[in-house]
Amino acid sequence: MKILQITKYYYPFRGGIEQVTQDVANSLEKHENIVVAFNHEKGNKTDIVDNAKVYRIGCQAKIASQPIALSYGKNLKKIFEIEKPELVIFHYPNPLAGMSLVKYLPKDAKLIVYWHTDIVKQKLLKKLFHGQTIKLLDRAFKIIATSPNYVDGSEFLPNYKDKIVIIPNCVNVERFAENDKIKELAKEIKAKNKDKTICFAIGRHTLYKGMGHLVAASKYLDDNYKIYIGGVGDLTEELKKQAEGDVKIEFVGKLSDEQLAAYYRACDVFCFPSITKNEAFGIALAEGMYFEKPAVTFTIEGSGVNYVNLNNETGIEVENCNDAAFADAIKKLATNKELAKKYGKNAKERVENNFMFAQFKNNVNALLKRIK
Repeated sequence: MKILQITKYYYPFRGGIEQVTQDVANSLEKHENIVVAFNHEKGNKTDIVDNAKVYRIGCQAKIASQPIALSYGKNLKKIFEIEKPELVIFHYPNPLAGMSLVKYLPKDAKLIVYWHTDIVKQKLLKKLFHGQTIKLLDRAFKIIATSPNYVDGSEFLPNYKDKIVIIPNCVNVERFAENDKIKELAKEIKAKNKDKTICFAIGRHTLYKGMGHLVAASKYLDDNYKIYIGGVGDLTEELKKQAEGDVKIEFVGKLSDEQLAAYYRACDVFCFPSITKNEAFGIALAEGMYFEKPAVTFTIEGSGVNYVNLNNETGIEVENCNDAAFADAIKKLATNKELAKKYGKNAKERVENNFMFAQFKNNVNALLKRIK
């Protein structure tokens, strides 16, 4: 079968939806695999990534985090004519690409809408593309959701339950294959923080990721704790300013896979302070849990975060945006080593039983068999 995925960006660009798109592509070994994405640079480009032919459409600007490519519709129409896909997988939300998809999707191609998240923050975009979203969901043969929690909490998905298939996201453990460099760096991190509880968080520095709440929670902790915050984003400088004078907090920036694995290994508690439904699942959360670390999360109504981390089983979940409660959960895990060890063990088991690439690949291919 010839399968074409439409996504916002694609590898080497890193992001949750981009990772899932790549995981889908790597699951399609027996199929012809095409990806259409925006090029985060000017100009069109076509290349090969693993087993996927990738069309990258150059964009001229960004509005409300949405790439703008004036020739997108024309290019997509041409790609459909050249490739003649039998199945199109559209990674939602991507409203400007969706506008062209509604117009040019071949009548004989089946459509799967891969629902990552509702449009939550951009109220104007949500209203503007409401009709388009309904058209896409009506046209879809199947809709993939990443957790049952998100189906129940979505504005749209409860009306399409007969089309929905749950395929949880997965941890790509090959990225974190153990080696001497990772072990040595993890040992160095631990040695620098002897007798301290090491907390680690990783994610884009944007509002919904809630890093500001982790910085605020640090004010309730004493110097027996060390908090490493990885990643970069629009709020990085603001977060650093908020953390000024707090020696417990260290921003470690963008991390390579080896560095990331080292911090996962070295930490005692994995902190995942996301606060809105924009965080639909939490691949980084599952990664931290895979390394046998108990997690601390906020309760996010309608999000898959609380499907990944189970309260009082794989970690601790606290009232949303309650910084003192987040700090108390960290303290509880730091002072009760047996509990932390138990939650960490359960966390790894949960990931191994539910969120590994092998299960993901089986789920994707089982769905494709139902389409033929």
